[in-house]
Amino acid sequence: LALNPWDVVLCISGTIISCENAIVVVVIFYTPAFRAPMFLLIGSLATADLLAGLGLVLHFAFVYLVPSEAVTLLTVGLLVTSFTASVSSLLSITIDRYLSLYNALTYYSERTVTRTYIMLILTWGASLCYGLLPVMGWNCLREPSSCSIVKPLTRSHLLLLSVSFLAVFAAMLQLYVQICRVVCRHAQQIAVQRHFPHGSHDVTTRKGIATLALVLGTFASCWLPFAVYGLLGDRSSPALYTYATLLPATYNSLLNPVIYAFRNQEIQKVLWAVCCGCFSSSPPFRSRSPSDV
Repeated sequence: LALNPWDVVLCISGTIISCENAIVVVVIFYTPAFRAPMFLLIGSLATADLLAGLGLVLHFAFVYLVPSEAVTLLTVGLLVTSFTASVSSLLSITIDRYLSLYNALTYYSERTVTRTYIMLILTWGASLCYGLLPVMGWNCLREPSSCSIVKPLTRSHLLLLSVSFLAVFAAMLQLYVQICRVVCRHAQQIAVQRHFPHGSHDVTTRKGIATLALVLGTFASCWLPFAVYGLLGDRSSPALYTYATLLPATYNSLLNPVIYAFRNQEIQKVLWAVCCGCFSSSPPFRSRSPSDV
């Protein structure tokens, strides 16, 4: 096959995505203190994005080096599974943040841990089902007329994925709006109780709105073009449009560690400690586990 520059860009993006999310996975896995529900969900997101990056690299390698229908189906199934798990993990993180505000008194309990594991099982179970569909026969290799803008996915399969992504975005939008309202209301109540000057809670309000805009704006700008084009496009559409909408979708996996992991102060402390430990003779930082408290 002639080398497609778009495929090269996707492969390079996959390499960067893999390296970036591998750092998050290693930090969370090897730090005993990061066993809280929030970090488990962030770890799930990083794992999904790591697999997505590896899937992009493997897909490029197998398409140009070992062209095979069976291998193509496996790599496409991996990509569908990982990207679906990434989007579903974002929804799980949003749900966890919402419940942490509405059930603040009972959030740090065994019930929350159980709920987190249930969300993880549902996230990866549903994602695996989506990814196995092309491998189990729901593909267009034998019937090219049923192909979507992403071969070998059928148009009906891509419609299902696009509708699912739009539903996740709608749910995240609703939940984050509710979160923003609760944060603003709490900030106003604290300002009244402590007799802060009028308008002092505006800082918290602006931060809440900024966070809302960052999270939803990133997700929407990355995934909505591809989801909408998946609904409207067909196999006769130019491949340029597919790549132009698919590439931003992959960048969501590139930005997720920055938004959800590297901005977290606890993860920042561990990363700085590891970096300092590499250049000094002092023992590396060891985060406190619950048993050390």
